[in-house]
Amino acid sequence: MKKTKAELTELLKKISIVFFDIFAVNLAYAAGAIVLEPYQITKTLKTLFGTMPGSLIRIVILTTAYLFVFKLFGIYKNIWKYAGLYEMVQIVLASVMGGIVNIGAEKIAIYFEIRGISNRSSLFYINTTLFLIFIIGGSRLIVREMARKEKFEVFPGRTNKKNVMIVGAGIMGMIVASDLQANSYRFGSPVVMVDDNINKQGKRVRGIPIRGGCENIPELAKEYKIDEIILCVPSAPAERQVEILKIAMKTGCTLKRSPSLLEMREEDIGIRQIRDVEITDLLSRPEVKLDTEVCGYLKNVTLLVTGGGGSIGSELCRQAALYSPKRIIIFDNYENNAFELQNQLQRAYPDGPEVIIRIGSVQDTARLKEVFEEFRPGVVFHAAAHKHVPLMEESPCEAIKNNIFGTLNTAKTAMEYGAKKFILLSTDKAVNPANVMGATKRVTEKIIQYMDSHTTGTHFAAVRFGNVLGSNGSVIPIFKEQIKQGGPVTVTDAAITRYFMTIPEAAQLVVQAGGLSQGGEVFVLDMGEPVKILTMAENLIRLSGLTPYVDIDIEFVGLRPGEKLYEELALSEEMETRKRTANDRIYVTLPTAMDEEEFLQTLKKLKTADADNARKLLKIIVPNFKENNGCGPEGTTPTA
Repeated sequence: MKKTKAELTELLKKISIVFFDIFAVNLAYAAGAIVLEPYQITKTLKTLFGTMPGSLIRIVILTTAYLFVFKLFGIYKNIWKYAGLYEMVQIVLASVMGGIVNIGAEKIAIYFEIRGISNRSSLFYINTTLFLIFIIGGSRLIVREMARKEKFEVFPGRTNKKNVMIVGAGIMGMIVASDLQANSYRFGSPVVMVDDNINKQGKRVRGIPIRGGCENIPELAKEYKIDEIILCVPSAPAERQVEILKIAMKTGCTLKRSPSLLEMREEDIGIRQIRDVEITDLLSRPEVKLDTEVCGYLKNVTLLVTGGGGSIGSELCRQAALYSPKRIIIFDNYENNAFELQNQLQRAYPDGPEVIIRIGSVQDTARLKEVFEEFRPGVVFHAAAHKHVPLMEESPCEAIKNNIFGTLNTAKTAMEYGAKKFILLSTDKAVNPANVMGATKRVTEKIIQYMDSHTTGTHFAAVRFGNVLGSNGSVIPIFKEQIKQGGPVTVTDAAITRYFMTIPEAAQLVVQAGGLSQGGEVFVLDMGEPVKILTMAENLIRLSGLTPYVDIDIEFVGLRPGEKLYEELALSEEMETRKRTANDRIYVTLPTAMDEEEFLQTLKKLKTADADNARKLLKIIVPNFKENNGCGPEGTTPTA
């Protein structure tokens, strides 16, 4: 069969490599002898190879033995532009074995008194092997570097080399540097490293100089014309990592980071796990990893998640799936997100829980009863709610119908059908609320308290969140879109602060609260110090490789109706009963006293109230609801 041009090229390459190895073997053989007698080169070579036909016999034996061993070790099957430690070890072992085979062949030749073959010293064979490793291995490494350099320079879309700084000269830094080099530098060329360990400074890792500590990042970034900085210190304390990132942000370079020790997957360590630095990496506290031992209550149960297709509801389903429930029911009135989540869970857990979607609204009691009758869930996570503060100010009755009566409908149905646990997702905006949304969520907390005091079969509890980073409609996606559009980024007030948590933290808090709950409690995560929204906006701009107030402007639009400068995590009366749980990162507050008769009567009136009466009735149930009419212009974009 006629060979293609590519096949002929590959064949010629293989033949060239074999001929080079024949030359290298004989060159190493000669060099090994010359080193022993450097001043008698001619005599040495004549003694070594002898005269015809002894010299031909020696060359044939020598080269045949080495080529046979090289083929046996798979040397000719390697792709040398990807060569690494494994291939170098192959060459070393093959060269040593080739020397041993040659010694044996030579002994046999001497035994049969073949002309021109004589004994050689042990030092001769050692020298020959070392030279052979140097010539064969060195030539392959040269080929590898030339191939990588050529591939990098012609890589599609890459006209300029991207210079990379690696922060951290430990194991992870070495892995990332090695991976960048092994991938032909197409993801960037590591040109400098920094490390706070002074014993490493001034040395090299894989040929890359370690020039100083993290405080030198800005000046070294200028000196080496750095385009990208990769943080590779997964074992460093979270606070120190934040400090390093803030130093690196001053350079204007693209920032990336290696996975944390918990995120690392042994089978996939390297550049495939390098990710962009996110705003969550700049939280003033480490992300909270909650204790999962109390989550055994989910094993083999049917779990219903209302609002299961939303950003938090979907993460709840993912987190819960880790604890082997029998089935997960996604209940949502928007089918697209629910369908995508179902596919994700089925791919991630092919042998895991059965994932079922039911479309419906928590405002529809009849539909709720159909779903509870069909599946009889043992645990309910109630995430369905209207949460946008400015929108709910304009539509208070919708907030009341969905948040208050949707919760009441779901809680009553859960109790009627014997659910063991019911966990409500609440918000820090329910504490001394200044808006309708917060007031409605405070009412839902009271509903949970009331329901728990009138049942023995279902444990009702609530979980109070801060702002959830990255959730639908939250500040981060809005800022990112504004930056993408070229600005300006709109912030309500320079002094406004918020408590923040990540979506996984929020979901873990709910899942864990289900295990800790004894009934009627409100659980709150210790979220550290509140974060200034202005600082977050500035950091997001910097993470986009831009400069605040230069490339992207920031405008202050004033507080809108319903917004507060700061949020609180607990009511004053709750502080008396507030205590830490078995997990010292979670607080729990016990139910507060309320007039149940007045509560029920006011709820009854709320059901038919118009927008004007709704606010008055909310203030009866929630006396500390003090509306903030805001001072910002109408129609501005929500930012927090």
